[in-house]
Amino acid sequence: MKKRLISGLVATAILIPTAAFAAPNLIEMLTRTPMTVEQVKVDEVGKATLEKLYNAFPETKSFEIINASKVQGVQTSIILQEKGGIGKKISLHTNGITGAIEHVNQENWEPKEKPLTALTEQEIKSKVDYLIDKMFGNIEEYEFAMEQMENPDQKTFMLNYTKKGSKTPFYQVFVQENTISVSLIGGETTPSNIKVEGFFSTNGKPDYTADSFLNDEKLFSLLKISPTELKQELAKGKSVVEIAASKNVSKQQVIDVIAKTQAEGQIQGENNDDVPSSEQMIKAVEPKVLQVIEHKTETPW
Repeated sequence: MKKRLISGLVATAILIPTAAFAAPNLIEMLTRTPMTVEQVKVDEVGKATLEKLYNAFPETKSFEIINASKVQGVQTSIILQEKGGIGKKISLHTNGITGAIEHVNQENWEPKEKPLTALTEQEIKSKVDYLIDKMFGNIEEYEFAMEQMENPDQKTFMLNYTKKGSKTPFYQVFVQENTISVSLIGGETTPSNIKVEGFFSTNGKPDYTADSFLNDEKLFSLLKISPTELKQELAKGKSVVEIAASKNVSKQQVIDVIAKTQAEGQIQGENNDDVPSSEQMIKAVEPKVLQVIEHKTETPW
């Protein structure tokens, strides 16, 4: 897995088809191509993703691939489940450019009679630590915060893993019933000159998902607005697109500015000759930018 990622790879959470707390699927806006088991095993990204999973959890070698698809140049998704269609399930969503696993969704790995949310907070943290350690790497250097979210319908815990000196989570995790949903936010890629965090909020709490996309000096210049003013406008329930329209700035202009910044940041962070062109990077990140700028605070991703 490459160390550097496109800043704030927010589409991880956006594209995940989890039933409990995922966003409305961006699949509706993209051309998602189904993949057969054979295609997954010969696809460069798919093959590498499976190898990572099998090394982390050898038992999954006996699991069946029950669903797989890809958005060319954006994301490859693979879902595996224990044979028989019941029991343990794991979903993996990998960046189509960097090859980095952006999101892991682990379901039904605990007994039904004692699901994750029936465990103590320390036990829950232990389960999450283990999953992150296996799929992403050692987390000893990260600071940890956990809280129960205000969800009257289902007991939900949010866990944030943050690198020392950073306020933006590197990993953000949701635990609900018998599901652990881990998203790689990538806090270290956030620009150091960020003045505002949590442009959007969820359940009254800062949602860092889109911060690295919206903390863009060129965006502020285009909209003739300060970071604080943008956050204030978003807090009123407006989207970035609506704010831009009020200033006679088109949606495409906003997409172009943010996508270019993200692509440039990714290219600068790579140290090899296999980096895609700027045009390819921009094309890949545009759908993610669109989801961010059309999003409204307090609405589910």
